[in-house]
Amino acid sequence: MSDTFESVDLDRLRSGFGVKWGLDDDLLNAWVADMDFGIPGPVRARLREVVDREDFGYPHWPGGDPVVAAFEQRMRDRYGWAPEPGRTRVFTDLIQILQVVIEHATAPGDGIALHVPNYPPFLASIHRAGRRPVPLPVLKGERGWEFPVDARRLRDEGCTMLLLVNPHNPTGRVFRREELRAFADAARELDLVVLSDEIHADLTYDPHRHVPFASLDDDTAARTITATSATKAFNLAATRCAVAHVGHEGVRRELDRAPLDYFGTPSLLGRVATVAAWRESEDWHRRLMHRLTRNRDLVADWSRESDVDCVPPEATYLAWLDFSRTGLTDPADAVLRAGVRLSPGPEFAQHTAVDAKPFARLNFATSEDLLLRVLAGIDGAVNG
Repeated sequence: MSDTFESVDLDRLRSGFGVKWGLDDDLLNAWVADMDFGIPGPVRARLREVVDREDFGYPHWPGGDPVVAAFEQRMRDRYGWAPEPGRTRVFTDLIQILQVVIEHATAPGDGIALHVPNYPPFLASIHRAGRRPVPLPVLKGERGWEFPVDARRLRDEGCTMLLLVNPHNPTGRVFRREELRAFADAARELDLVVLSDEIHADLTYDPHRHVPFASLDDDTAARTITATSATKAFNLAATRCAVAHVGHEGVRRELDRAPLDYFGTPSLLGRVATVAAWRESEDWHRRLMHRLTRNRDLVADWSRESDVDCVPPEATYLAWLDFSRTGLTDPADAVLRAGVRLSPGPEFAQHTAVDAKPFARLNFATSEDLLLRVLAGIDGAVNG
């Protein structure tokens, strides 16, 4: 498998275990958020070393968990944030982190504030846990997507937690420092626990810069659980490894009281892949971002000539498409019938009253040739 980003082998994708290409051989798939590319060469090499050694006994980390060390070093080097030592925990994925934080920081019936549209499994997890997703406004302004803060609504809705997704999924917005300070002020005023999902941070496009929420000030750090993973930016979803920096003392205390194996743990291979991604794969990542930047610009150029509106994302490889001007009542279904699978907008507003019917999410992390075929399929649905 090469490290090229110029072509995609559909036979390889369709013959594997991935759900993105595993549902239907006749469709072009641009929905679930993983990439059509391969994995970084250093990750592949480190995984092969483990397999070649047949190194599958119970692991131990005499020098401390390497994932924790790699995470803390990456935060310092890339974002200028020095996570407080001893507060990072390793999990399998961000959904597990959310469920753990919900369990230990909120009570049944509590409101959990988050910007809607939002990542569908987050909305589903909040609902299944017996909490209430409280939508924060996501507005389209003259300069793109806007995320105003409404502290009064958070108070009136009985919110005890803020779930911040930054960069935002599905719009791709990167929050400015002053916006983050406004969220931090509201969290301080209402004494909210904050879970900051920063999994897309490494997919931020120039000239934008990601600011870790916990880096703002001591009070913010003390109420924030920062969640991230190498899986999104390095195409490693199946390796199932994530980290949470638990700044909130009460949540950290509850985690430490829990039985050792209560939460499960990532496999050795997940840890090896994560460390190789964060420590050894910067060249691969730089070339990836070059490809994604070109694809993002291609989607933006297409949108300007189409009735489908799209604010170019500032991060992620996801485009939030607005079909309002097309007259399609169910755009994702219309596009599906034209041979392209997108993520339907209503999934990103489930269990809320927010209307996301005119929208669908496009994943553009693929080759230019395949992306052009996807966009042509969308045009066929819109103009057909």
